[in-house]
Amino acid sequence: MGIRIYRPYTPGTRERSISDFAEITRSEPEKSLTKSRHRAKGRNNRGVITCRHRGGGHKRLYRMVDFRRDKHNIPAKVAAIEYDPNRNARIALLYYQDGEKRYILHPAGLAVGATVIAGADAPIEVGNALPLANIPLGTTVHNVELTPGKGGQIVRAAGTSAQVAAKEGNFVTLKLPSSEVRMIRRECYATIGQVGNADIRNASLGKAGRKRHLGRRPEVRGSVMNPVDHPHGGGEGRAPIGRSGPVTPWGKPALGRKTRKKRKLSDALIVRRRRKSSKRGRGGRDS
Repeated sequence: MGIRIYRPYTPGTRERSISDFAEITRSEPEKSLTKSRHRAKGRNNRGVITCRHRGGGHKRLYRMVDFRRDKHNIPAKVAAIEYDPNRNARIALLYYQDGEKRYILHPAGLAVGATVIAGADAPIEVGNALPLANIPLGTTVHNVELTPGKGGQIVRAAGTSAQVAAKEGNFVTLKLPSSEVRMIRRECYATIGQVGNADIRNASLGKAGRKRHLGRRPEVRGSVMNPVDHPHGGGEGRAPIGRSGPVTPWGKPALGRKTRKKRKLSDALIVRRRRKSSKRGRGGRDS
């Protein structure tokens, strides 16, 4: 996969860069593996906005991706690599020998025509899914389960991978993309390889309209609002926020305040915490 850079013919193309979609081999999704999906637009069951700045965007069909990989010991052939509007990774269409079709996350290096398989005795090859207990140390994996049989919940974004670091007792230790080192049950399945489309991090939207296509509405800084709208608002000209530290629109500390529960059951499984981010919020702006 590569990135296509535009010449600055217009203000919208000056900073614009997109994927070249070179790995895509099919433009239409498999109809039997799609379904319509209601988009909440940031509202709860009463229609009240509970998450700001969401709404609009292009209509999408949801692709039913197989995160469980529970079709064991049945080989499948990679029939196509497709675009998925619901995630930044690509998806691969599998044709199983028994006639069933399924989507999986497309690992880097998995080509059309390759064969993948899931099961405890599967070979250590890109795209195959195995229990963590059967994966050698140092192997890169993705789509990792946290609960056996529930399906992959972590390491699913484009370009991400985790590394099998150690095995002891009923647990396998993984180094996650965030640099956190965590123990996971040895029965949990993971897929060999790195998620594809790693260059997506180099893409730039270039204009606000592309953000709207993705279903994101505009945001503005709290300091440019009125006092009735935000604690940072008000004042003459460019006034400071007038507090000891930045806060959310509801007065709670923001930008660096830890929000993880102090007593969480999974704390016992974390060997080393993730490294602290060097960024303060979105580009260092106040909320």
